[in-house]
Amino acid sequence: MEILRIENLSKYYGSGENIVKALDGVSFSVEKGEFLAIMGPSGSGKSTLLHIIGGVDKPTSGKVYMSGQDVYAQNDEQLAIFRRRQVGLIYQFYNLIPVLDVVENITLPVLLDGREVNEDRLNELLMILDLKGREKHLPNQLSGGQQQRVSIGRALMNAPAVVLADEPTGNLDSKNSQEIVELLKLSNQKFGQTIIIITHDENIALQADRIMTLEDGKIIRDEVIRK
Repeated sequence: MEILRIENLSKYYGSGENIVKALDGVSFSVEKGEFLAIMGPSGSGKSTLLHIIGGVDKPTSGKVYMSGQDVYAQNDEQLAIFRRRQVGLIYQFYNLIPVLDVVENITLPVLLDGREVNEDRLNELLMILDLKGREKHLPNQLSGGQQQRVSIGRALMNAPAVVLADEPTGNLDSKNSQEIVELLKLSNQKFGQTIIIITHDENIALQADRIMTLEDGKIIRDEVIRK
């Protein structure tokens, strides 16, 4: 079942001779439960694409449909709710709130949405992410790998339609990088989570179901690795 469809998506900056085409007529779809890796050189449009899918940055033209919903047909308030409920974002630099502890950071999207925390899901995530016993730790009391685990927990807490990971291992050593990828694969398999990951690491990309390559704002390759 299709969960995400991108139609002729473009994002331009500037105008006239100075126009920069970050994305230039990109179209593709993603099935529910698929694990997609997006690769490409710096400036190819990878992060721009991820941010537009996540409702963080608006396209110049084109459509984004998630779970059949036209994302950019919504007003700003609806778009904010969409980001909280439908999308889980994982960044390279964690983006944790320094004054909040592990549990507070993980549950923040739920609380911002005015909903009650699903304690069973929280405890399951703490167990899977190996954060039991660290619930009250602040980010500066955690290693880089542990901080990224917290950001994964935050992304998964709302059971979003799609998890978007922007270079989630870019700030970690090889051991922690592989552990983070294994956690993403586990959430993909255990929770049926749809995951789109941006990476420069071919070894990480090869663990996905499908690899898409961008260059100069266009898709130049789209390969299914495993079904």
